[in-house]
Amino acid sequence: MAPSLPDLFQTLTSFEPQRGSLRGAPWEGFVDWAIAQGLGPLAAYNLEYRLGGGDAPEWARDRLLSVYQGTVNDNVMKLVHFKRMVGVLEGRKLVLLGGAAFADALYPHGGFRPLLEIQILLRRLDVEGFSGFLAQQEFKPAEDEQDSGAARVLSDGRTLIHLFADVLGAERREALKGVFERAHPHRIYGPSLFRPDLEDAVLLVCLEQARQGFQMPWLSYVDLRELVTGASWMGGVYSRPLNGEVLRARAREWRLERALYTSLSILSRLYPQTAPAVEGALPPLRRATRELLNRLVVEPASVVGRASALRGTDRLRRLLTGQ
Repeated sequence: MAPSLPDLFQTLTSFEPQRGSLRGAPWEGFVDWAIAQGLGPLAAYNLEYRLGGGDAPEWARDRLLSVYQGTVNDNVMKLVHFKRMVGVLEGRKLVLLGGAAFADALYPHGGFRPLLEIQILLRRLDVEGFSGFLAQQEFKPAEDEQDSGAARVLSDGRTLIHLFADVLGAERREALKGVFERAHPHRIYGPSLFRPDLEDAVLLVCLEQARQGFQMPWLSYVDLRELVTGASWMGGVYSRPLNGEVLRARAREWRLERALYTSLSILSRLYPQTAPAVEGALPPLRRATRELLNRLVVEPASVVGRASALRGTDRLRRLLTGQ
């Protein structure tokens, strides 16, 4: 039997893909979708170097491989430039999120994880000052990128930088202080750059997914998979077992229990091997709430290749983020 679309997704986004033929798989439905979801580089590497081509059609291999090569170059360009800019900063505490925090800590090769933008969490009082610093480096407001939930979005024409503050809402600023206190130094970028602790990183990914109504690139689920399973391929800051008790307590404090449940439930459907780790981390929601979330969000958001948006996105955001 030819592999299905979910089979392709699981195989080509694994760090240890099972060898076998992918002949007859629905490549027309996978390739462009995977590239749009940020999964192209990892899929290309697996297909070419782990599966020996996997009996895939030449056009699919060529298309994915070109994305992989372009991503490697793009990531290097963006991160080297960013390092040169921020390496001189002292006496600050800026917390990197997303690809800049995860690429070298979760992925065996930095080229597997496209750097779609650089996300930084900072204190509200630091937004103006850091924006001014970036302005000196020729970064200007990116007016067409203001729906991201960021306090500021800046670009120099090559790299987007999203600045986030008060991501838990003004009423939970005390809880957010803990993220800064627990953050780990990211020394490659200088003394002022940090990345969140493991449990905080999981919750911040879940928060971003919920705020985007689960319309974000599916690369986010690969990030979440590696965080939840303790980055077993690596030996860094995220390579430890997830503390479910701590995670649930912080989710309750941040009012993100529904978002955490939803993201983890989708994850376990997409990657069944994560089920044991997910089960130990799920928050204790009422049965009626679980059934509602499963029906409205988890089931439709778990469809590989889905192109349509979930219904009632704005209402879902409020439901899942406690607002």
